[in-house]
Amino acid sequence: MQEEMKMIYLAVPLVCLIPAIVAGLFGRKIGRIGAHTVTILGVGLAFFLSCYVYMDVMDGNTFNGTVYVWGISGGFPFEVGFLIDSLTASMMVIVTFVSWMVHIYTIGYMHDDPGYQRFFSYISLFTFSMLMLVMSNNFLQLFFGWEAVGLVSYLLIGFWYTRDTAIYANLKAFLVNRVGDFGFLIGIAAIYATFGSVDYSAVFASAPSLVDETIEIIPGTSWNMMTFICIMLFIGAMGKSAQVPLHVWLPDSMEGPTPISALIHAATMVTAGIFMVARTSPLFELSETALSVVLVIGALTAFFMALLGLVQNDIKRVVAYSTLSQLGYMTVALGASGYAVAIFHLGTHAFFKALLFLGAGSVIIAMHHEQDMRKMGGLRKLMPWTYATAVIGSLALAGIPPFAGFFSKDLIIESVHASTIPGSGFAYVAVLAGVAITAFYSFRLLFMTFHGKPRMDEHTLHHVKESPWVVVVPLVLLAIPSVLAGFMFMEPMAFSNYFEGVIYVSEEHDVLGAIGSIYEGKTGFSLVMAFMLHGMVALPFWLAVGGILLAWLFYIKKPELPGKVVDSVKPIYNVLVNKYGFDDFNQTVFANGTVKIGKFMSEYGDRRLIDGFFVNGTARVVEAFSRFLKPLQSGLVYQYAFAMILGLLGLMTWFLRVAQG
Repeated sequence: MQEEMKMIYLAVPLVCLIPAIVAGLFGRKIGRIGAHTVTILGVGLAFFLSCYVYMDVMDGNTFNGTVYVWGISGGFPFEVGFLIDSLTASMMVIVTFVSWMVHIYTIGYMHDDPGYQRFFSYISLFTFSMLMLVMSNNFLQLFFGWEAVGLVSYLLIGFWYTRDTAIYANLKAFLVNRVGDFGFLIGIAAIYATFGSVDYSAVFASAPSLVDETIEIIPGTSWNMMTFICIMLFIGAMGKSAQVPLHVWLPDSMEGPTPISALIHAATMVTAGIFMVARTSPLFELSETALSVVLVIGALTAFFMALLGLVQNDIKRVVAYSTLSQLGYMTVALGASGYAVAIFHLGTHAFFKALLFLGAGSVIIAMHHEQDMRKMGGLRKLMPWTYATAVIGSLALAGIPPFAGFFSKDLIIESVHASTIPGSGFAYVAVLAGVAITAFYSFRLLFMTFHGKPRMDEHTLHHVKESPWVVVVPLVLLAIPSVLAGFMFMEPMAFSNYFEGVIYVSEEHDVLGAIGSIYEGKTGFSLVMAFMLHGMVALPFWLAVGGILLAWLFYIKKPELPGKVVDSVKPIYNVLVNKYGFDDFNQTVFANGTVKIGKFMSEYGDRRLIDGFFVNGTARVVEAFSRFLKPLQSGLVYQYAFAMILGLLGLMTWFLRVAQG
């Protein structure tokens, strides 16, 4: 039976990889229909196989073993191995389901694009890369999947390579992620140097005995090795999961087609960092310093990126900054040792965020690729299905019960409130403020897009209609878990043994245990109802309601108010529009600075020092010496004879002096 399951585990990523190769290499031969058929069938099969694996894991069956050894160097094995447990199985279902919906949606969104087959190849390959990442049982394979999703994201963000903005965006994403990945690689190297292995089980088993191990990075200054490893790993997570200050690439990733925006932001790539920290919880729990760093960085991202969502007018960028903020919430949960809640929010967020992105794409199709919300309005009656699903997505994002986002977001806030880790007080204030801001910009998008008077030209208005079924069906299917996921998974993920033996939390950091004690004795539906009733009298709920009402006031009741508010706080508005100056700073210091260093080294290091001094200087010395010797080569015999006589006299004089001495 185990051998049969091993073949199923292997089949899940391969049924994504093989169609990607077929669509990529043979796209012209199989045509557009062939390309989307093989990839959709492949990812769909991966989803059903993932569900089968999930049910098997829920029955108590897990797997941790090597599938293939592809090389041994210096006694170090390079292995392909799988770790199949509740965390892996959950991620497999989320990744494959969202990817499957995106694949179906792409038929409608990309139907007239000349790179149709290539796009399907890329998104299927993206899914394969993410599956290899989440299914790995060692840090080496994790790094392979980590780099693979980065590479494919580069191809997808720059998919429309004729656009300068797309090329700029994919290069920016690639370079920023390399910064994070460098830290991640150092962390993996430190793990191997400390533990002598990169296998999860071996590392996690040995970690408690090496908790006091130190390292001297700067001579005379000792660092706790576990803290160093965790911070290096988290730097990798900061790049992939777009945490401040390595967040700058994610908004620009909107230059890629909308389906890939949904896939990157919902289920792949950006969730990799969250997954990795949750997977390595046995290490992070041994360093409170590392947890505090994670907590503070997450809080900064959650609050300050939410503020940027307030001033965006591009419909996709509003949703993009929402992703940044929600990733901050997940990171805050990780820092508070609420790893299970972080994964719970990762799952609920995947559904409603994919829904919002694909809904935005549906609007963009109807608006003939117009993305400015100031040129929309009044689409509610013209696009009823898109509107209904957008309402569900917005309510879930705002954290309104009974939608999925309410349960996971409320649990994060409660976890931070219960935490005693340094920085938890600041984080609690940040995530509370983020609730109101999130609700405001979510419904600002909804009201500006679907309500009020139409603000587009007559020609566009005349041609606006509901999107085709290949676009609408994924919206409806994503809307269902956006409503039900909270009911279904809150109790098992947060208050039961769902992650027992998978995620490790020390007794002093057990925030979920403290929250669960409030609802002791309640299970199933009664627990869910008790949590909802408690949440509806708590501050986060009323902050969310306040944010929605304020958005209604600003964009429905008195639409002239936003302009007046902007005029009264112009300096703050300019700071937000300029994204706190991160892009300008990176462009001035890192991009232009690197160019200037390159020009300086080219001018003074290469042209003047190497070419000018060493190469040309040597040539000039030889030339000068040869000019000095040239007169001696006259061709006259008497001159040569005279020189020989002088030479002999010189030698005789020298010998005589030596003899006398």
